[in-house]
Amino acid sequence: MPVGLLAQTCEVKVGGRIQDGSSSEPIAYANVFFKEALQGAVSDEEGFFELPLLCRGTYHVVVSHIGCQTKEFYLSVYQDTVMVFELDHNSQLLDELAISSTLISETTTQELVTMDAHAISQNTDKNIANMLDNLAGVSTLKNGNNIAKPIVNGLYGNRLILLNNGVAQSGQQWGADHSPEIDPLAADKITVIKGVGALEYQGSNLGSVILVTPHKIDNEPHLHGKARYFFESNGLGNGLNIRLQQHLEKLAWSVVGTAKKKGDSRASDYYLTNTGSSEGDLALQLEYAHNPLWKSEVYISSFNARLGVLRGAHIGNLTDLEEALTREKPFYTQDQFSYQITSPSQNVNHHLLKLHTKFVPHEDHQFDLTYATQWDIRKEFDVRRGGRSDIAALDLNQMTQFVEGKYKRYFSNDWELASGMQFNRIDNVNSTSTGILPLIPDYISFETGIFVLASKKTDQMTFELGGRYDYLDQRVAAISISLPREILRYYNHFNNLSAASGFSYSFSKFLNASYNLGLVSRNPAINELYSNGLHQGVSGIEEGDPNLKREQSLKNTFSLGGSLNQKILFELLYYDQRIENYIFLNPQDELRATIRGSFPVFKYTQATARIFGFDVTSTFLISDQLNMVLRSSFLKGTDIQNERPLIYMPSNNLFSTVNYQMPQVGNWEQVEFQISSKYVFEQKNILPSQDFTRPPEGYHLVGLKISGERQLKNNRLNIFLRIDNLLNVAYRDYLNRQRYFADDLGINFVTGVNLNF
Repeated sequence: MPVGLLAQTCEVKVGGRIQDGSSSEPIAYANVFFKEALQGAVSDEEGFFELPLLCRGTYHVVVSHIGCQTKEFYLSVYQDTVMVFELDHNSQLLDELAISSTLISETTTQELVTMDAHAISQNTDKNIANMLDNLAGVSTLKNGNNIAKPIVNGLYGNRLILLNNGVAQSGQQWGADHSPEIDPLAADKITVIKGVGALEYQGSNLGSVILVTPHKIDNEPHLHGKARYFFESNGLGNGLNIRLQQHLEKLAWSVVGTAKKKGDSRASDYYLTNTGSSEGDLALQLEYAHNPLWKSEVYISSFNARLGVLRGAHIGNLTDLEEALTREKPFYTQDQFSYQITSPSQNVNHHLLKLHTKFVPHEDHQFDLTYATQWDIRKEFDVRRGGRSDIAALDLNQMTQFVEGKYKRYFSNDWELASGMQFNRIDNVNSTSTGILPLIPDYISFETGIFVLASKKTDQMTFELGGRYDYLDQRVAAISISLPREILRYYNHFNNLSAASGFSYSFSKFLNASYNLGLVSRNPAINELYSNGLHQGVSGIEEGDPNLKREQSLKNTFSLGGSLNQKILFELLYYDQRIENYIFLNPQDELRATIRGSFPVFKYTQATARIFGFDVTSTFLISDQLNMVLRSSFLKGTDIQNERPLIYMPSNNLFSTVNYQMPQVGNWEQVEFQISSKYVFEQKNILPSQDFTRPPEGYHLVGLKISGERQLKNNRLNIFLRIDNLLNVAYRDYLNRQRYFADDLGINFVTGVNLNF
């Protein structure tokens, strides 16, 4: 008998507009692709597009445009539909890291720069500090290339708060060689706040904050993910990162895993022996909606790394040490490449568990409760006699317990009030198995803090004012240096008051300005007070001072940003910070011989300091396809008490990129060619007597990058090739502690493949 078949009619009309997310201006010639239908369209000069013959159903829609981060949306289409898609059209404007530099939105006057997910994908080979190195006002303090920590406007370490998914990172971050134990590939964006009012966050910061924000789980029921692979020639490094996610009716989940391995890095003409690294990280994110008003989340991350330290930085006697500080090629340099990591080295493990719940009983009220625990394990291995190099010379175990409650209230007259209370307990213990007097003593600290922030926003103006109080109870058990050994107990109590205010004003959509003023305090860190011994990671002997006083900082910032004829974009940030009792690690006029070798001696001391400077970024939109970015950073640090420069201040630098972008080349979209130039000036604001060697000469690095995307049925593919130090320049950077002994990295080819599925 005949059978009747009902064919699906595909006559649904879908159209809409693609516009800029911040200005609502139309985006012309953007691509819109419906995966399941294998159909697409291109927006016209007014940003409009149309697909006239689409079947009813659900679709994954990919929207892309040159210079914008590609976005994917999940839609249900059962009738003629008109929709609006928004892209961030500013992400191309400020440099190779897709940085958009604006005022923090909504209710704050702080200045920020943000590195988005696309930019992170183009730099998968780098750690978090090296990723941020090309941002205006951001530098890195290094011990080789693998071990690096960020510097913002001259401040780093305990003066800088680093937030991992809203929780202040707590670990052994006191050392100049201790990198943040965070996997940047688990983040969706990384934001640097260069202001003065980080009062909401507990910690010993003096103003600036780095926010590491995980990916927000997309609201769609299918299993999706991203796979990223990279290879780098310098060190023959490989890395793989995979993220999977799914959003069910009430429960959403995401899991991210990263594995990296590299061998000895290479300077321009020799290997840097024992500078390999290996890393394995995991992050799990769960979000549960109890009801529309109450949501909870669980976040778990685990960072695990083994890091080699340049073998030529550890010298056996004073004569060889003096020679090592002047020779062109470091001691113990091997002529062949190796993946082997021997002593000196570091093993670092950091685990975070965060529980967070948010309750919004009314649109004007919001309650947040957070509990977090962190477990940090650090082992540092030295070159030891008698076959004991496999026994850690430094073995630290730290547990942190954090509780926070916050309340936010929105008022009808555009005022917003935020308040909260935090409690933090840190227990830091040395292992007795090292057989060496610990560099850092055992201690327990209890810190309680409260804050109140008020802000008001109108169409043209934003104003904010805040205050904070912290109480710290610290109990320390140190071992005496003198004989006979005895336990020295210290009980420290600190009361700190901080305040900040800010004001921003938009003269027009092409010009805005902001001013911030902050008065904050920082307690001396444990290492600054009590460290006493060899810190092998930086190849130096460090001595603390129990009589150090707390730092008090007064910081002003002023920023001016805008555009000229929508063709030239500019932003200027000026900052001026005076710090009473500024604590710094001061090189002594001494090279000390010990049974573990010979090392330079450093001592923590204090002075009244002033740090001021400016960051300037300009973007020239020469045409729709060609743009140029110029950025400069100038900084000067002065010990005004003793009328001499501050050591370890970032060198002034100039950075520029020329970007040529092509919307389509065959099947490839968003094809970009970029050449970059970075010139770092010699640090001349220092006296010869302040360091063991004179600062290295300035240097100029050139880089290239080519990238492009294409749609492979239901998958999105991005490929890039980046060449760093294209001219294979031999140079040493003033802020790299390895520069006492060896050159920095030579030429490096990095290729990466990113696949969204």
